[in-house]
Amino acid sequence: MTLLRQSLDAGLEATGLALSEAQRELLIAYVDLLAKWNRAYNLTAVREPHSMVVRHLLDSLAVAPYLTHGCHPDDALRVIDVGTGPGLPGIPLAVAFPGSSFFLLDTNGKKTRFLTQAKAELGLGNVTVVHSRVETYRPDAPFDVVIARAFASLSEIVSGCSHLLAPRGRVLAMKGARPEAELAALPAGLSAQAIRLRVPGLEQEQRHLIVISS
Repeated sequence: MTLLRQSLDAGLEATGLALSEAQRELLIAYVDLLAKWNRAYNLTAVREPHSMVVRHLLDSLAVAPYLTHGCHPDDALRVIDVGTGPGLPGIPLAVAFPGSSFFLLDTNGKKTRFLTQAKAELGLGNVTVVHSRVETYRPDAPFDVVIARAFASLSEIVSGCSHLLAPRGRVLAMKGARPEAELAALPAGLSAQAIRLRVPGLEQEQRHLIVISS
């Protein structure tokens, strides 16, 4: 077993997220592919594969319990990851929830080219790559969840993504420190819950998930 796999397994055990052997191998294959492409295309500031396991895989998967909150775990959700970059958190979540559909949206051509290659090499049939600005993207059907990781302020996410959400849809915004000013600036009538996330290996750094619904 590789050191990367040992690190992933230990992190998953600490979070209690149950993934199969095949899912774990897919996540490691994704890190390997990202590290390879990153040397030429600078897709992420995290350069070292072990750090990618912690800062990308485990950080992304920390939101997994909240993705299906209020739903049956086997429900097929439509999820869009806006400003996905190299597929974070979208690809780790797509691996964890193969029965749901994940749309990965970004304006950066080299990143969407990587995503297209990753989808093909990893065999992720539940992933759709979207090269577009969020404001101009018009999907065929609305989404149950809009998720964003270090993408924009909360009010900008809400205003820019409102046309993507189903009537009872939710916005999941991944943040570092609790964004008090951003929470205060949200429009009236929205419900926002700030959840402290625990990411194995990043215990000294703050991570929050902001869940926004109407």
